Amino acid sequence: MPNDIVVGKAAPGCKKIDPIVVASNVTRQFGGNLAVNVEHLEIPRGKITALIGPNGAGKTTLFNLLTGFDKPNTGEWTFEGKNIAGVSSYKVARRGMIRTFQLTKSLNAMTVIENMRLGAQKQRGEGFFSSLFSFLWKGEEARITETADDLLKRFKLDAKREDYAGSLSGGQRKLLEMARALMSKPSLIMLDEPMAGVNPALTQSLLEHIKGLKAGGTTVLFVEHDMHMVRHISDWVIVMAEGKVVAEGEPNVVMKDQAVIDAYLGAHHDTDLGTMKKGK
Repeated sequence: MPNDIVVGKAAPGCKKIDPIVVASNVTRQFGGNLAVNVEHLEIPRGKITALIGPNGAGKTTLFNLLTGFDKPNTGEWTFEGKNIAGVSSYKVARRGMIRTFQLTKSLNAMTVIENMRLGAQKQRGEGFFSSLFSFLWKGEEARITETADDLLKRFKLDAKREDYAGSLSGGQRKLLEMARALMSKPSLIMLDEPMAGVNPALTQSLLEHIKGLKAGGTTVLFVEHDMHMVRHISDWVIVMAEGKVVAEGEPNVVMKDQAVIDAYLGAHHDTDLGTMKKGK
């Protein structure tokens, strides 16, 4: 167990030494279905944390709640020590918590560079008055474009700079969405199934970019079903099943946890999840 993450023993809802997110008593009900029922959850700062679980476990719903895209029935949570329960999604993003989606949200009728520029926050030219006077925002736009071009090179999308986002492959759109998220310089980036629909040629590239986020000081929380990816890049794993957190720990330990195996495969299986391949 990494002694720089956990206070005491790893267990569902365990305390972290330096959490960037702390959530308590978070519930979300749809009709008679309690989709999320998280008693306590902490996300360690500066680490790559995987949130795993079977389909319908409540992972994406939890993402939506924490980032202001949905409202809970109960619960409270903090980000960087400040309460953000009930805060609108755009305000959550401004505070430094950025998320991506299972289905990419690129603006297909705009070019790649235009999509990137949109990711920068608090642009002076967005105001009605200042937009009328280009001398107020031209310099800022040039700096934003420079940052965007640097990120496009880093993500190997610079050759697509002037192409429409709608012309990109599924994997390239994933790269664009991740690069655009970095335009706001987030403290925490939340990736919802970043490998979904990505061909093998781009998978390794995405893996390296996710590890690069951590190296650059960004905390990463991601949802993923590919257990090989989870084991390869995660510092910490949180497991959900039926809306609850059922296990936490280092990848190699969690993959052998019977509660985790039961959640994925049903009871009475002895399969090590680390041997599972995506889609099986």
